[in-house]
Amino acid sequence: MKVLFVNPSTQHRISTNLPTMVEEERDCADILTQISSVHEALRAVARELMRNHLKHCAAHAIRSGHAEAEAMYDELVDLMHRHSR
Repeated sequence: MKVLFVNPSTQHRISTNLPTMVEEERDCADILTQISSVHEALRAVARELMRNHLKHCAAHAIRSGHAEAEAMYDELVDLMHRHSR
């Protein structure tokens, strides 16, 4: 399975920038802009993770047999439903 890499810039924005901005009582619009940026970065990570899941985990389960395939189909439908909102 491919190791998922989170960009150091994204990690920094989540772990440092947002808490610092709140502590410094920065302008709300600036904080909301930063939140939006982090949200989009996390969506990119989620997209890559989904691709990796389909390529490796789902493909393996589908090739494994009927019971595993059916469980994976249910999981994929659930994932698509939850993440399409």
